[in-house]
Amino acid sequence: MVRAEPAAGVLYLVGTPIGNLGDLSPRSRQVLQNVDRIACEDTRRSGQMLAQLGIKARLLSFHQRNETSRIPQLLEIITNGESLAVISDAGLPGISDPGEELVAAALKTGHEVICIPGPCALITALVISGLPTRRFCFEGFLPVKQNQRRKRLQELANDPRTLIIYESPHRLVDLLEELESILGNRPLQVARELTKHHEQQIGPNVVTALAHFRINKPQGECTVVIGGASESKYLGLYPWNQVVLIETLKELIETGSSPSEAARILSKNTGMPRRQLYALLCN
Repeated sequence: MVRAEPAAGVLYLVGTPIGNLGDLSPRSRQVLQNVDRIACEDTRRSGQMLAQLGIKARLLSFHQRNETSRIPQLLEIITNGESLAVISDAGLPGISDPGEELVAAALKTGHEVICIPGPCALITALVISGLPTRRFCFEGFLPVKQNQRRKRLQELANDPRTLIIYESPHRLVDLLEELESILGNRPLQVARELTKHHEQQIGPNVVTALAHFRINKPQGECTVVIGGASESKYLGLYPWNQVVLIETLKELIETGSSPSEAARILSKNTGMPRRQLYALLCN
């Protein structure tokens, strides 16, 4: 027998679309339509999204700035027998968004917590990256301060797992520069606008992505997927094709390298002969 949802006195964590509204599951829609209250990061933004989906709800703000003071109020709501859903601006709440501490507090006080699975940017970006998915490390947003961020990357430099990082558009180029400096030219994919019409995956390595975003200003939050330490020794075997090589050479030239320098840089990063790469520019 299927349990009726939402149930009284239960905390629901509901995954919401990360771009395409069609990704909201029927179960998520049912819970959000019928739950007593919904806690969300931005009541205006979430209100607009829910209105587009035809869902009317009583909204409460729940974000990083009021998380500590709001948790007792949310616990009181479910203690009084109301059902409560928590959503983030996009994706699963609790993943680089408020929710983790509320779940811990709810479980500690004996309340039931149910997750309604939904879209998640880190998993979506990982599975389309072409990089190993069996073992991975999610770091979320790195520290804003440069010295702290570089220290964190140095700590991760020898980790053999695929690494996933969230980054804002205005810090993406800085991050890629630090990745090249600290981790080297690893296989990499930058995913942006996931599930939307203008979805992009930029790679296949750090140097290529850096050259691209130095020319094309990043827009929208990005999910960066990076090959683990064990991948770096196979960098010269990474599958290249002539079109990608020529595009990479042109991007390096556009960023200030001479044709000879571009061929030398790409040779170092791919393991291919410099003369063979330089010859591509003469064809």
